[in-house]
Amino acid sequence: MHGTLDKKAIPAFQQVKDHVLQQIRSGEWKPGDLIPSERELMAQFGLSRMTVNRALRELTDNQQLVRIQGSGTYVAPGKYQSTLVEIRSIDDELVARGHRYRSQVLTLEASATPVAQKALGLESGPAFHSVIVHFADDIPIQLEDRYTNPQLFPDYLQQDFHLVTPNHYMVQIAPLDRAEYSIESKMPEAAMRKQLQMEAGEPCLLLSRRTWVHDTVATSVTLWHPGSRYQFTGGF
Repeated sequence: MHGTLDKKAIPAFQQVKDHVLQQIRSGEWKPGDLIPSERELMAQFGLSRMTVNRALRELTDNQQLVRIQGSGTYVAPGKYQSTLVEIRSIDDELVARGHRYRSQVLTLEASATPVAQKALGLESGPAFHSVIVHFADDIPIQLEDRYTNPQLFPDYLQQDFHLVTPNHYMVQIAPLDRAEYSIESKMPEAAMRKQLQMEAGEPCLLLSRRTWVHDTVATSVTLWHPGSRYQFTGGF
């Protein structure tokens, strides 16, 4: 005897998961799209917030959704990739993958703090300091905290980094000769987590990199990426 699957036998949270996955697989919801809110899904399925939240949480854990604090839940566009063999500007990487790029400049200043001077090996005088958040399809994927040598890039503070990235600007002025970098997993502080719109408890992939022009340190930068949205690739 042939039978049919009783919908009531499917756990309530699984019904929500199946619905979301069907919308994604059919192309109705595309990568980067904002999906209905928990409240809207509660009304649609007649379920509790706890049940809907479990479904969305499991889909997020499986990296099929991205939950942006204070913004909503989006269809995951796949992990953004960055190559370790070649230093490329992040806007080029994202546009090449079909994403819309924009940036938010948080800090652009001269800094004579010990941290700034140590980063560039300066004995005296200020370094230039910038902090920029980079977005793909309005999803923040990188916070760039950079110290730049004013001897090599004297007009750094006059640049509009909404229109050009620091990488693009510096390569035009003084092409880099060599670089060193390290990668680690690190928990962001609360202010950084807010800027990257991350859930509490999520780690970042942190890339620390210094570059040289001849024998002079040109720039020292830390690049913070939400671990659920980014990955590094490389090869020789």
